[in-house]
Amino acid sequence: MKKYVYEVLSGAGALGRVVNVMLIVLISTNVIAIVLESEAEIRNAYEHFFNGFEVFSVAIFSVEYVLRLWTANENPAYGKPFTGNLRYAVQPLPIIDLLAIVPFYLPFLGVDLRLLRILRVLRIFRIFKIVRYVKALSLITTVLKDRKEELTVSTILMFFMLLITSTFMYYIENDAQPEQFSSIPKTMWWGIATLTTVGYGDVYPVTGLGKFLGGMIAIIGVGLFALPAGLLASGFSEELSKKTKKKAQICPHCGKEIGSEHH
Repeated sequence: MKKYVYEVLSGAGALGRVVNVMLIVLISTNVIAIVLESEAEIRNAYEHFFNGFEVFSVAIFSVEYVLRLWTANENPAYGKPFTGNLRYAVQPLPIIDLLAIVPFYLPFLGVDLRLLRILRVLRIFRIFKIVRYVKALSLITTVLKDRKEELTVSTILMFFMLLITSTFMYYIENDAQPEQFSSIPKTMWWGIATLTTVGYGDVYPVTGLGKFLGGMIAIIGVGLFALPAGLLASGFSEELSKKTKKKAQICPHCGKEIGSEHH
C-alpha cells in the first residue's frame, strides 16, 4: 500500500496523473482566492465561500503532506525508517508543503492573532507546490543546484560591493545630507537602488565627489547584477542541450537507446 501511494503521488500511472492535475488546479485556485480575498468588497461578499474553500484546501494539503511523509521511505535516498522521514521533512519541497498549511492551524496553537495576520502571507507558498507536479519547472531547480557555487560567489560579491559603496557614500555625503545619509545601513537603500540601476530618485548625492562615485557605481552595477542572470541563462542553455541530445539518442520506434545491446 505504501509503495502504491508513493507511486500515485509521484505521478505514476493514470491515477497518478489525475491526482497531479487535480492538485495543480487546487493550488492555482488557492492562489486566485488569496488574491481576490485581498479586495475588501469581494471578501465581505463571499466570506463564507472563502472560509469553506480554505478548510477544504487545507484538509487536502494536510492529507497530501502526511502521505508524502509516510511514503518517503520508498525513495532509496530516505530508505531508513524515521531518520529517513526526518531527512525528507527538512527538504525544500516538504518545507513548502508545510508552510502552505501552517497558517490555518496557528489559531488552534494559541498564536497571537496579530502575528497570524502577518503569517497568513505564507499561504502564497502554495504556488511553489506546482514545481513538484509540472516537470518543465523542475528545470529551474536543476539549474539552481548546478550553479549554486557560482550564484553564491556572485551574491557574496554583490553584498561586498553594496557594503563598500554604501560606506564610502556615507562618509562623503553625511555632512551635506545628514538626514538622507544618516548611517551606513540607511545609505544601503541608496546603494541597492543604484547598483540595481533602479534609481528611485528619493535619495541621491549632491556633492561633486558623491555624484562621481554614484555614476561609477551605477556603471559597475550594470555588469555586477548581470552576473546571476548570465549564470542562469548558461545553465538553462546547457540543461536544454542535454535534454535535446538525450532525445536524439532514443530510437523513435522501439524507445531504446541507440547503440545499446537492443540494436
